[in-house]
Amino acid sequence: MLLQGILPPIPTPFYPDGRVYFKKLEHNVERYSRTPVSGIVVLGSTGESVMLSDQERREVLKTVIGAAAANKVLVAGTGVESAVETLKLTEYAAELGYDVALVRTPHFYRKQMQPANLLAFYRWVADRSPLPVLLYNVPPMTAYDLPEEVILALAGHPNILGIKESSGDVEKIRRLTEALRHIKRSVTVTETFAAVTPRMLKVATEPDTAQLVPLGVLAGENAKTSSKPAPSSAAVTVVGKMKTRQKEVGFQILAGAAQKLEASLQAGASGAVLGFACPAPTACYEVFAAFKEGDLELARIKQERVSKAAPVASEMGVPGIKYAMDLNGYYGGLGRLPLLPLTGEQKSEIERLLADTRN
Repeated sequence: MLLQGILPPIPTPFYPDGRVYFKKLEHNVERYSRTPVSGIVVLGSTGESVMLSDQERREVLKTVIGAAAANKVLVAGTGVESAVETLKLTEYAAELGYDVALVRTPHFYRKQMQPANLLAFYRWVADRSPLPVLLYNVPPMTAYDLPEEVILALAGHPNILGIKESSGDVEKIRRLTEALRHIKRSVTVTETFAAVTPRMLKVATEPDTAQLVPLGVLAGENAKTSSKPAPSSAAVTVVGKMKTRQKEVGFQILAGAAQKLEASLQAGASGAVLGFACPAPTACYEVFAAFKEGDLELARIKQERVSKAAPVASEMGVPGIKYAMDLNGYYGGLGRLPLLPLTGEQKSEIERLLADTRN
């Protein structure tokens, strides 16, 4: 599966009394679906997954997949401390139709989290997971940095497609890219080289769903009524209303630091999962788009704009991201205790930082 572009790790909205506000979650997902992001990450660190009960996690996953557009890759954060519970949540996400399982490093018993433990954990989950696994290294949250030798050992597993590397270490991304150049996998993509997932293919083969097929891959204006579009070249395969082809990819690395997005792409990242993309998805996408088009000067300029505002996420965390979302037309609201509401001074600072990236 192809993982590229910008994926916002969406927050979980709450009522003032702490209940999950599912209608606002739907509203946010529908709006992200109209932006140029390539996918949506659910129950990541920004989603306050550690604050939710198992039942709430399941309800959040169900709500998001019901509201998301078919042309967005859907990533479910399913990692918890035990391998058994991680697999249970992963299996539920697969039943709903998610595309990828994001599995963070277990970390609570930190002294015992040696390379052998992590290798055993990820291999056990990946061997049994019905979804491809994306490793998730997030030292700012877990205080545990997944060692490079463990990543290198796991990279060849057929059901581990990449890593979300949120250490902020661009040189680590560069080293991993160089060390893993030998890994080559063939994935299905659209005719215009966008991601294709089993869920998307299912939609493309269902009747009367042409409006849900990824933009740019329908076979002309009459795709909804025609029986089968003709392939445009020998390399293209027609699946229902979708034209697909094969693309070679390696071990895919998604960066997690908005201030270092352009540098991470230069180092070999295929995209990014960015907390700052929650209030400003298009601003983050513009950095990626300029880089992919080879306009490095424009990418640098767009990166400077993002870097000025990114402390909203990197320094103020979930409460800062949620307030920035409120300013930019999404619903952010409050976090759950022990996360406290922002002070007036903090809100004013976010308004200043976000002045050039308002929607």
